[in-house]
Amino acid sequence: MAVAMKGVPGLPPPANPVGWPRRSSTGSNFDPKPSPLMTINRPINLYPLTNYTFGAKEPLFEKDPSVPARFQRMRDEFDKIGMRRSVEGVLLVHEHGLPNVLLLQLGTTFFKLPGGELNPGEDEVEGLKRLLTETLGRQDGVKQDWLIEDTIGNWWRPNFEPPLYPYIPPHITKPKEHRRLFLVQLAEKALFAVPKNYKLVAAPLYELYDNSQGYGPIISSLPQSLCRFNFLYV
Repeated sequence: MAVAMKGVPGLPPPANPVGWPRRSSTGSNFDPKPSPLMTINRPINLYPLTNYTFGAKEPLFEKDPSVPARFQRMRDEFDKIGMRRSVEGVLLVHEHGLPNVLLLQLGTTFFKLPGGELNPGEDEVEGLKRLLTETLGRQDGVKQDWLIEDTIGNWWRPNFEPPLYPYIPPHITKPKEHRRLFLVQLAEKALFAVPKNYKLVAAPLYELYDNSQGYGPIISSLPQSLCRFNFLYV
């Protein structure tokens, strides 16, 4: 039974109208020339958790005392400066040969990535470096260098409400917040100072995977977002 393919008006008919892959001279059904995208190998170095030292510093409090207050401030600022822009850093280590994400834990059930809101007009990468220094930067005057490696996610808040989506719904013309996630390549060794009201925990990817109930939709989607990288356990 032949399968017919309809042509597009104004365009020549397809060279292979049946649609089956052509056999090459080598006898294979596949093009012997690999796609350039298939040859890209993106390595990310992961160092052991034991390479890092964790100190403490003064508490770092949220700008808003409650969730309703946060959305009210977002509403007030939207009228003045427009959409809120937020950035967060994904910091990876390994433990027992498994990738772990460093998360800030507040209380017993709330986890977040280090980062926060950008100032109006602030560059995203420079803003993330500032926020990482404010959150985890050491206190002895030694400058912390943050290597921002790549964007790994974009999330959008369509309304002044908790839900965020990895796309802009078609009926939304003015999103209320854009949250961008960046992969941060850690140095081989480093000292971090953690605010006293937070704990810095290393969460393995298998614990985050498909666990939005425990970590929320963004953090629980990190295993899928990170699977395109090649982790090198150094």
